[in-house]
Amino acid sequence: MADAGSIPAASTKINILKSERSILDNLWDTLIEESGPIISGSFRAPRQMLAEQEYDGHLSIHDDAQAESLGFKGAPIEGPTHFSQFDPLLHKLWGDDWFRFGCISSHFKSMVVEGEAVKAYVERSDAESNVVKIWATKESGEIVLEGSASLGPNHPENYVENLLNSRPTAKNLVVLEHAKIGDRTAAEKNISIKFNQHLGKNYPFTLNQKLKKITESCKWYLPEHGQESPWGKPILPIEMINPFVSFTRSLLPRAKQPSIGLFADLEVKLINGPIFVNEDYTLEREIVGLGESRRTESMWIKTSIFLSKTSELIATVLLNSAVLKDSYPNYEAEKKLTNSTDI
Repeated sequence: MADAGSIPAASTKINILKSERSILDNLWDTLIEESGPIISGSFRAPRQMLAEQEYDGHLSIHDDAQAESLGFKGAPIEGPTHFSQFDPLLHKLWGDDWFRFGCISSHFKSMVVEGEAVKAYVERSDAESNVVKIWATKESGEIVLEGSASLGPNHPENYVENLLNSRPTAKNLVVLEHAKIGDRTAAEKNISIKFNQHLGKNYPFTLNQKLKKITESCKWYLPEHGQESPWGKPILPIEMINPFVSFTRSLLPRAKQPSIGLFADLEVKLINGPIFVNEDYTLEREIVGLGESRRTESMWIKTSIFLSKTSELIATVLLNSAVLKDSYPNYEAEKKLTNSTDI
C-alpha cells in the first residue's frame, strides 16, 4: 500500500469522475480522482461548530482560549467532521450498501483548525476486498487521520478495534480513577434527532445547521429530498452518528473536573443501517478499555444502537476519549498520593 501521506505526482495520470449514482441523480457534488488503487476527493475546509460546546460547567477544547491555554495553536475541528469526506468515495466503491453495512475506523493524528483544508484518500488492495485503507491530509501533506473502512455484514477487525486489543490496560489512573472496564449504563430509550432539534450543550447546533456546513452533502440527508432515498426517508450522515449517541448525558463514570478531553480514536460501524432522522433508538453504553500516554488518560466507550420498536441492533460506536493530564489542576498531587499508597 502507498504511504498514507503520499499524494500522486503531478505527472501521474488522474481520472476525474463521479460515481455512477451521482451522475444519475446528482446524489453527490464531489469530484473524485482515481490513480491506480487510490481514489480521493477534493480539498475541503471543514467548519468549526463546537466553539460554544460546554460540559461540566466549562468550555471544551473547541474554544480557542481553552485550546491555546493547553499549548494548541487553536480550537480543533471535531474529528468525525472529516468522516463526511469519505462518504462519496466509499459510496462509489460499495454503492448504497455503504449506508447499510459500512464501517469507518480512524485514529486522529493531528488537529485541524478552521481555515485549513483537508483531503480524503481511500486505497483498495483489490477490487473484491471488503476492507480498504483510509487517510486524510492537509494541503501541507500532514496526516490528519488514518485507519480503515470496511463493508459488512461480516466486518473484519478494523483499525481502531486492533488498537484497543493491542494495548495494555492502564492502572492507577488519576483523572479517570472512577472508571472501570465493564461499567455499563441502563438502556436509554427513545433517543432521536430531528432536523430543527437543538442538541444541547454538548453539540450546540441543530441537524439543519450542520447540513448547511457539511463538507460533502448528500441529497438523502435533506428533509426535502430524503424521501428519494432507497428507504423512503432521510438518513443521518455518518459523521453525525457519534453526536447522536453523545448529545445526551452518559451515566457512565466521568473524568474528574475541571478537565479537558479530546477524541483519539473513533469507529462507527453500521450493522443494519442506515440510522434515520426522527426515528427512535435505544442506546446502551459500556466501558471496554482504559489507556494512558505521557499526556493523557483515556477511556474506550462502546455504544450499541438498537431500533426502539424492534430491539434490533443497528450500529455500534467505539470511541477512545482522551483527557489531558495538564488540564486537571490536581493531577500531580493526586498522582503522587496514588504512587505513595502503592509502595
